[in-house]
Amino acid sequence: MGKGGALSEGVVKKIVLSYTYVAIWIFLSFTVIVYNKYILDRKMYNWPYPISLTMIHMAFCSSLAYLLVRVFKAVDPVTMSWDLYLRSVVPIGLLYSLSLWLSNSAYIYLSVSFIQMLKALMPVAVYSIGVLFKKEAFKSEIMANMVSISIGVAIAAYGEAKFDTWGVALQLGAVAFEATRLVMIQILLNSKGITLNPITSLYYVAPCCLVFLSVPWAFVEFPLLKENSSFRFDYVIFGTNSFCAFALNLAVFLLVGKTSALTMNVAGVVKDWLLIAFSWSVIKDTVTPINLFGYALAFLAVGYYNHSKLQAMKANDAQKKAQQADEEAGRLLEEKEVENNDGDPKRKESHT
Repeated sequence: MGKGGALSEGVVKKIVLSYTYVAIWIFLSFTVIVYNKYILDRKMYNWPYPISLTMIHMAFCSSLAYLLVRVFKAVDPVTMSWDLYLRSVVPIGLLYSLSLWLSNSAYIYLSVSFIQMLKALMPVAVYSIGVLFKKEAFKSEIMANMVSISIGVAIAAYGEAKFDTWGVALQLGAVAFEATRLVMIQILLNSKGITLNPITSLYYVAPCCLVFLSVPWAFVEFPLLKENSSFRFDYVIFGTNSFCAFALNLAVFLLVGKTSALTMNVAGVVKDWLLIAFSWSVIKDTVTPINLFGYALAFLAVGYYNHSKLQAMKANDAQKKAQQADEEAGRLLEEKEVENNDGDPKRKESHT
């Protein structure tokens, strides 16, 4: 009874912790998205400088990551040569800076709800680029699933009340660069046995992003900021916004490390629906029935895709376990055979 009670208590504790990690991640992700929208939107805080905002985030995250890695030794740095850094991290940093720049820029032109609907195209972009770089095998069934997601997003876009072509182009560009970054991480880092958690990732990648973003910033936004002499830097607004962005990275580390990437995908779907509801009810963005129908179709297709990936992962794990069991059985048979040979006098005589 005691053991059963202890087991039940342990299971309940694990479930509660998992839901807590999910809740923290959803809250922080939700906060960062709405906060960025608030700062960049001309009808709200009215500071439409997405490159500058992204650079503030990167400078803040670089500083905190340096303190955690080098000063407080909270996380061990990854052993990395300059050659590997230049060939692997720098291209990833370039893609990340472009993705962040374009995605933040989209908040100026599009509603939060519609941006979340467009983000449903991420599996399509990742799979297509993976096939292009031969990291994924082309399968007609998966491609049909990708087409279903695309049709759903297209319907949602058709029903968008405040459709902005430039905003859509920016968000689609952000999705393309982010998908390419994820594939490049597999090719340039994971294939070499290097894995970066969110803190070490920021430690290596954030300074690189800051340098890349400074180039367009000098030509695009610096002249505008120079003219806007009335603006005063609000340390509370930008400080808390940057801290939320950094905390979100830690929450990703916590959620994936303590649960799984699949849990994060499921939590992401919940977050998207919450953001759509918030955008409609609080920010008063227009969400049409066609919007919802299209996104629901895309959502079902994404759910099926995640389910298929989970089944494939389970089958792969089962195959690996069966292979390991066969290898172990073969090794035991060989050992038994050696023992029998050593204990057989006739075999010993024949060897002599």
